[in-house]
Amino acid sequence: MYCLKALRGVRKGAAEALLKDVARRALCRGDAPGFALPRRADRLLSSSAPVQGAAEAEGRDPHGNVSRKGIFSGLEDMLFYTITDGEDRISISRFISAVKSTGLLTSDPRLRDCMRELRSAVRESNGDVMMDSELFRKCVGSNIVLLTQAFRKKFIIPDFETFVANINQIYHKVQRQEDGRVADYIPHLAKFSPDLWGVSLCTVDGQRYSMGDTRVPFCLQSCVKPLEYAIAVHEAGTERVHRYVGKEPSGLKFNKLSLDEEDKPHNPMVNAGAIVISSLIKVNVMDFITKMAGREFVGFSNATFQSEKETGDRNYAIGYYLKEKKLCSIEVTCESGSVMAATLANGGICPITGERVLSTEAVRNTLSLMHSCGMYDFSGQFAFHVGLPAKSGVSGAVLLVVPNIMGVMCWSPPLDKVGNSVRGIHFCQELVSVFNFHNYDNLRHFMKKLDPRRQSDDERNKSVVNLMFAAYSGDVSALRRFALSSMNMELKDYDSRTALHVAAAEGHVDVVLFLTEVCKVNPFVKDRWGNIPLDDAVQFGHENVVKILQQYHHLYSAPESMPRMEDNQKLETMKGVA
Repeated sequence: MYCLKALRGVRKGAAEALLKDVARRALCRGDAPGFALPRRADRLLSSSAPVQGAAEAEGRDPHGNVSRKGIFSGLEDMLFYTITDGEDRISISRFISAVKSTGLLTSDPRLRDCMRELRSAVRESNGDVMMDSELFRKCVGSNIVLLTQAFRKKFIIPDFETFVANINQIYHKVQRQEDGRVADYIPHLAKFSPDLWGVSLCTVDGQRYSMGDTRVPFCLQSCVKPLEYAIAVHEAGTERVHRYVGKEPSGLKFNKLSLDEEDKPHNPMVNAGAIVISSLIKVNVMDFITKMAGREFVGFSNATFQSEKETGDRNYAIGYYLKEKKLCSIEVTCESGSVMAATLANGGICPITGERVLSTEAVRNTLSLMHSCGMYDFSGQFAFHVGLPAKSGVSGAVLLVVPNIMGVMCWSPPLDKVGNSVRGIHFCQELVSVFNFHNYDNLRHFMKKLDPRRQSDDERNKSVVNLMFAAYSGDVSALRRFALSSMNMELKDYDSRTALHVAAAEGHVDVVLFLTEVCKVNPFVKDRWGNIPLDDAVQFGHENVVKILQQYHHLYSAPESMPRMEDNQKLETMKGVA
């Protein structure tokens, strides 16, 4: 959450200036036929309004103090015009599409209030529902910070649409894999089709994407082992848990009941270790797993449990065998499983509910053991080639964690000779071959892989082109959107010309006013010919622009008239809203 002081700075600085800029442009064009001031700008400029009403319009109480409602109202207005590209209304379908493009789902619990208001508006309307700024404020009031982060590309994966396009290519490439056999030693698992293939991902910011058979329930099987270990450490602590179970890879098959030199199971990821861990848990495991999944689908397959009971004679001597097998029979989907993985990636906090489910100690220990022991007899190779914590199960599931970024759940029933999903393994390998997610990828010097966490040079070049074109065409709405998205409004083209150079040369008074009074850009930047924006305005005979820039020169260079430190703080506050 952002502190009230920072948001107050936005309201008093950038937000107020943006709104006044709208009003000023309106006044400049007020002689146009059929023109009407925007409602909010009209309230701000109306001198006949009562004092109390004016204070409310400015977001202040009658005593002059900035109100919390007023602060968020300014943010809502800026966000609205960002989404609508400066238009006064937007269709609800277009708004929802814009939200989905950031990676947020309409089913996200954090957007529950917003979606309820939208559904209510649709029910009350007879035709197509258009969202104006008033309905927008009503819908997003409780979600303003989340949506501001989303539309300003401040999530962990800023360009989510490009990212999922790459994920789609990997998914379809891996889908062609037809090797492996469905597990048949548990009769219920043998009933699944080998063609089933689903992948879901969830980032630590709650951005989500799914492909394929992601809503078909399947059993966690061994994928539950890291979860029950995390619960045990969360409840009892590391020291107590590891009195009874080790931390080393066993080098043996996962279902071999063997002990290490200290007469303890080798680690919690083999059957013997998982059985010991289940004996230490005194809480309801289903409750924990449901919280990790953001309260999405978590079920229980009694058919699988009965199948395992009937085929597990060799372990009946173990006291907690049945309890452990019940945990293996917990059902999830790829979608709910990806949220569980994202909870581990997010340090134990569920990204879509914000609820802390596991301690940081439990998560750290769990990811360490998943990295060294999670993939059966393939754990060493997986750690070498993929370099990420993961756990597989004989149902065909692979739970993959990219720490601090996202969680992934892959599911495809055909298994290789050591019991891992063939498609799941290939997906993980392809993922780290495309993106620099391997734990030991060098983020600074290894340029052959994509880093979805940062914007590319192409994105910067695109920003320069868009900024210059908006200044050339006099598109203040686009410039306002760029400013809200934290774009550097002093970006230069190949001739070292800024947007202010271009606007001054074209004579766009409203653009020059926006860049100087709202964005506070530097007017003394020289292009490669040594000209500043004022020189361009003089050269092309734009007298109004010349007067504005001459005035701005005095203000920009006179600390007593316009303290640069304070203005920079306001601008930095606007840049740091999300």
